[in-house]
Amino acid sequence: MRAFTPTRSDSVATILATSEPDGAIRCGVCAHRCLVRPGRLGICGVRENLDGRLISLAYGSVVAMGLDPIEKKPLFHVAPGSTAYSIATAGCPFHCTFCQNWEIAQGPRLGLDLPTRHLAPARIVDEATTLGAGSIAYTYVEPTVFLEYALDVGRLARQAGLRNLFITDGYATPEAVTLLASVLDAANVDLKSFDDAFYRKLCGARLAPVLASIVAMRRAGIWLELTTLVIPGHNDDDRQLRSLARWIVETLGPETPWHVSRFHPAYRLLDVAPTPLTTLRRAADLGREAGLAHVYVGNAPELGMEHTRCAGCGRVVIERHGYATRNRLTAEGTCVGCGRTLAGIALAGAATPASRIPCG
Repeated sequence: MRAFTPTRSDSVATILATSEPDGAIRCGVCAHRCLVRPGRLGICGVRENLDGRLISLAYGSVVAMGLDPIEKKPLFHVAPGSTAYSIATAGCPFHCTFCQNWEIAQGPRLGLDLPTRHLAPARIVDEATTLGAGSIAYTYVEPTVFLEYALDVGRLARQAGLRNLFITDGYATPEAVTLLASVLDAANVDLKSFDDAFYRKLCGARLAPVLASIVAMRRAGIWLELTTLVIPGHNDDDRQLRSLARWIVETLGPETPWHVSRFHPAYRLLDVAPTPLTTLRRAADLGREAGLAHVYVGNAPELGMEHTRCAGCGRVVIERHGYATRNRLTAEGTCVGCGRTLAGIALAGAATPASRIPCG
C-alpha cells in the first residue's frame, strides 16, 4: 500500500504556527502542540514542516463526503429532521484503539492508500445547497486537522445561509476555538471518558485539554451536545459516569444533551463485547440522577431512548424512530403542554408530520 501523499499544490501555509530558532515549528491547532522538526510530520499525520513552513497536507483533499440526517451526528437539538452535508479529510491527532473510522483517521500514519478528491470550498457549499442540506458537518475524523479548510468552507456556508457543525474530539486549542467561533454554530464533542488514564492509554491524549476546549466552545456561544461511547471494562463504572454527568450539569448546564452510545468492537479493540443494554440504561439513569434533562442512548434502537422530552413537564416534544422524526413543538419552539422553550437551535416545529431522512 502506498502512503497518503496529496500533491504539494493542495497544501497551504497553516495558521497558528510559531517558528523556533532551530527551524522547528510549534503547531497551535490542537492541544498536542507538536514541535515539528524540518521534514517531519505532526502527530495528526497531515501537517508537515516543509522548508521552515508548517503546511497542511489535508486542505481540500476530501476522502469522505455524503448527505446525512443531522441526528446521525448526533445532534438532536439542532434543526431536527434536517440533513447535513458531511465532509472529511484524512488524519487525526488521536489514535483511539476503538476508532470506527480508523482507515481515514489513521490512514496517513499507517501508510494506507486513501483516494482523495480535491474540492474547493465553494464546491462543497454548492453541493450542500444543491442537495438541500441545512448545514455542513465537518466529521468522520477530527476536523481540526483540516482547520484552514473548514474555516474557508464555513465562511462561504454562512454566506449561503447554511449552518456549520463540528463533530469533534474536543482537542482544539483555545486559539483554534477563537477562530472557529466566527463560523461554528454547533458541535457534538466526544467526551470519551472522565479518566485521564483512559485518554492516555486508549486515545494517546489527555482529559484536561478536552474539558478546557468544551468550556471554551460554550463561552464562545457554540451550541454543544456531548457523546460518550460506553466501553465495557474501560469507562463504564458508575463512579466515572456519575462524575462525568455531574460535570456536565455543573459546568455546561442541565439542558446540555448527553448521548450515551453503545460500543461495538472495532479497529484494535476487538476483544471487548458490545455494551450490554443494562449498562446503557444504567448510564442514562445516572445522567438523569445527576440532573441532566436530556439523556439519549444511541446505537441501541431497541431501547427506544432517543425521544426528546420537555425539561418542564416531561412531554415528548420530538419523537424519533431511527432517522424518522416527528416534531411536536410549536412554531415558536415551545412545548404545547407547558409552554417551556426547548434548548437548542432552529427547533420550531408546529407539530410537523414525521419526516423520513435517508441514511447517508
